Amino acid sequence: MTEPGLRERKKAATRAALSRTAWTMMLEQGLDAVTPESVAAAADMAPRTFRYHFRNREEAILDELAQQHTRLAGLLRESPADEPIWDCLHRVVPPAVAGFAGDRGDFAKLIAVIAANPSMLAQNLLMLENVRGLLATAIGERTGTDPHADPYPGLLAGAVTTAISLSVAHWATDSTTTPLPELVGDCLTRFRAGLPAPAAPETGT
Repeated sequence: MTEPGLRERKKAATRAALSRTAWTMMLEQGLDAVTPESVAAAADMAPRTFRYHFRNREEAILDELAQQHTRLAGLLRESPADEPIWDCLHRVVPPAVAGFAGDRGDFAKLIAVIAANPSMLAQNLLMLENVRGLLATAIGERTGTDPHADPYPGLLAGAVTTAISLSVAHWATDSTTTPLPELVGDCLTRFRAGLPAPAAPETGT
């Protein structure tokens, strides 16, 4: 893989700085405080720089998270070629998610903002769909399967993104004490097993 040149690295650094600023403003001041002008001023940049990199504030807020998700596809490609795909996913995905999830309280705030704002919900769904497509391509390469001709890579990529989303939601909202990597791993295990129904709780006689 060709390393990015200096110009590309500078552009990526600027984009990342704007995204981190937008994310921080959203957490500290609320979504209404995030505008192209306010983010650019806080990052010591011009508003036109913000608009060059992002279409809207929602994209800026979620972009760094989107980039972290996208790196999963790269991790799959870098894994040993002879490693079975499910083994690869179990090894790579849980620690990667734990690495980019960050602070539990921050994610809880993000989930609340997404639930309360249709524009954030739409951008989050778009992000996840883009990630699913990238993962499907990587899975197709590893399994020798064309995602355009066979639904398997897309189905497996959808399972992975669903496992990530549900695990993070449970973890961030304090509905479980299970560590995040274990939650992700458990979801993947259930998908791998064909999603069997949980055992019914025992009842007294």
